[in-house]
Amino acid sequence: MEKGSLVLIDLSGRVKETGEVIETNVEADAKKFGVFDEAKKYEPRLVAVGEDWVLKGLDEAIISAKLNKRIVLDIHPEKAFGARDPNKVRRIPLRKLGEKAAELRVGDEVEIDNRIGLIRFIGSGRAQIDFNHKYAGKVLTYDFKISKELTTAYEKSMSLLRRRLPVEEGKVSLIIKNDELTISIPKEAYLTEGLQIIKKAASTDIFKYVGNVNKVTYLEIYESQKPKKPKKPKKPKKPKKPKNTPKRKVNTKKAQPLPKTEKRKQGNRKSS
Repeated sequence: MEKGSLVLIDLSGRVKETGEVIETNVEADAKKFGVFDEAKKYEPRLVAVGEDWVLKGLDEAIISAKLNKRIVLDIHPEKAFGARDPNKVRRIPLRKLGEKAAELRVGDEVEIDNRIGLIRFIGSGRAQIDFNHKYAGKVLTYDFKISKELTTAYEKSMSLLRRRLPVEEGKVSLIIKNDELTISIPKEAYLTEGLQIIKKAASTDIFKYVGNVNKVTYLEIYESQKPKKPKKPKKPKKPKKPKNTPKRKVNTKKAQPLPKTEKRKQGNRKSS
């Protein structure tokens, strides 16, 4: 695969030593490992090859992978979440953890000074917080397959948008004309938190990975909720008189009385 290519991959990652599931987008694997979530939609992940969208060790393997060929590999800490750093482990007073300090247990994650840490130990009014990544120092096993390489401008644009905005493909309309892309966003996404930032980030991705698109327009259509007034029924039209119909002539002349001589002749004819 070339650097910058957009591909869809099926993958599952676990901690090699313990078998703990790190992530999976394969429904069958989720059920197999006992982490299946009915509320989650399992579908291939979009990855820009060689662009650090995934762990370094996984990214390097994707570059040399072939379409629809399954690969299983171990990723060591230096190409995963790094080695453990003892200097990132601190002891702090429990009172600094706030009102819910008494409810915290070993293994819980906490946020302190905008950093996420894992509680390793609690005792004597103090807590040991490990600010190393959860999987730092761990060897990871990844099982993946490239299911598709995206080639058309439509496929790339749709996938890049959905990477930022979690909406169903059938509810988004994309129209590409010349170098302009018009995106109609569904109503249920209008109130998405940080929508303007999402649109900006999606546009930046599209400009980078879809070569022939230089302008992106987003459409949000709002309609009045007022009930529409019923239309008045139209009055039936009177039938039109046919044209060029000849008018019937009426004889208005009165019959002329017969002369007396004619009357006598008619009378004689009757008597005979």
